[in-house]
Amino acid sequence: MERRTWLRRLHRPLGILGGAILAMAAISAAAAQEPSTEETVADLVSALDTTWLLVAGFLVFFMQAGFAMLTGGFVRSKNTANILMKNMIDACVGGLLFWAVGYGFAYGTSSSANGFIGWGDFFFNTYEGFAGWFFQFAFAAAAATIVAGSLAERLKFSAYLVYTVVITGFIYPVVVHWAWDANGWLTAFKEDPADLFLANGYIDFAGSGVVHMVGGWAGLVGAALLGPRLGKYGPGKQVNAIPGHNISIATLGMFILWFGWYGFNPGSTLALSGGGAALAAKVAVNTTLAACAGGVAAVLYSKILTTRYDPGLLINGILAGLVSITAPCATVDPWAAVIIGAVGSLVMYGAVLLLDVIRIDDPVGAFPVHGASGLWGVIAVGLFSTQAGIEGAGYAEPSKYGLLVGGGFEQLAAQLAGAASIIAWVVVTAFILFFGIKMTIGLRVPPEEEEKGLDLLEHGLDSYPDFGPTGQGVFSPGA
Repeated sequence: MERRTWLRRLHRPLGILGGAILAMAAISAAAAQEPSTEETVADLVSALDTTWLLVAGFLVFFMQAGFAMLTGGFVRSKNTANILMKNMIDACVGGLLFWAVGYGFAYGTSSSANGFIGWGDFFFNTYEGFAGWFFQFAFAAAAATIVAGSLAERLKFSAYLVYTVVITGFIYPVVVHWAWDANGWLTAFKEDPADLFLANGYIDFAGSGVVHMVGGWAGLVGAALLGPRLGKYGPGKQVNAIPGHNISIATLGMFILWFGWYGFNPGSTLALSGGGAALAAKVAVNTTLAACAGGVAAVLYSKILTTRYDPGLLINGILAGLVSITAPCATVDPWAAVIIGAVGSLVMYGAVLLLDVIRIDDPVGAFPVHGASGLWGVIAVGLFSTQAGIEGAGYAEPSKYGLLVGGGFEQLAAQLAGAASIIAWVVVTAFILFFGIKMTIGLRVPPEEEEKGLDLLEHGLDSYPDFGPTGQGVFSPGA
């Protein structure tokens, strides 16, 4: 009897102890399945960085709308649908070609990759790198669509289709590999700093050279082979203005591009962690100041040189400031961004005058804005980059910085060599491309089609049917 009583008394604490052991075992099992605090934080940081890259890519892609509005406003009404078609097809063809081969030529990492060209990752299908692919695609599409403005109002649409395939799939990706891939011969991102090409290597933080010079110089070559629009140049030194049809949508396009530039430049930090957020903030300030300075400079020199306040020059002056700061935005101080933007605007206007002297017709000023001002932006890195700016942006040799702020000549030499290499590559490949098109399917529409407008005969419509040739409105068929 006493033994049974003792066992009953013992049963309760044993049950409690057993329950506690089971509970502890369950908690331990759950803890083993739950990620640690460090793993959770790392996952959140990775998610934040990926989101930043995607949002920046969205902004850069939205620049396609800005290019569409800008070029649409700067051409005549009879060619509006044609230029919009070219902007749309750049995005579509660019996406497919950059997925199929462009990204592989830029960043491919197989054993066949070398300093000249990447190899591998064709038909991109790497889950870890999807955000990076999307961001880079948006840049590729921007580079391609720059050229549309130089060739506006007289280029065959079929010829443009061939061009956009080649620049997105090959010409542009090779330059990306040189400058931004760790294996590129010009790159500032070598694993071993001893392998860098002069100083820090070629520094182009967001693409004054890699993106804008590629598009601008390709456009220059195409415009030279295509010839000027009918009536652009008269006898002797006569230059006839051919105004665009809608300054309102051109202005809207400029503001969309300016907004998209906050993905272009700050987004090129590629992450917010590890100091990326602070660097992105600095880049945003420099981008803003350069744009503002470019616009103010354009207003002043347009009044001095033309006795008028020219809204077209103001639009392109702002864009020239933005293009100019794209390479040095992370490595210069705000005061230098003001100078770079203002000088970039003046460089743009000088290029406009030069094109008229040599009789190359660029209807929207794509080469002056992107090609010439982009070149200035690349050079500005070697003139104004500070030691703190080089170090803060993560480049390897902070002791090699801008010439005008005491850093010596070596970084400027790297910038000049990089710019010259990009120009040589683009001019040669673009000449082969456009000359080949000219000798086969032809570059230019017939004169009668150019007179009536590319919208009607290339696409079978009027952008403004109540006023265009089919509507017999206020504009005559030849207007």
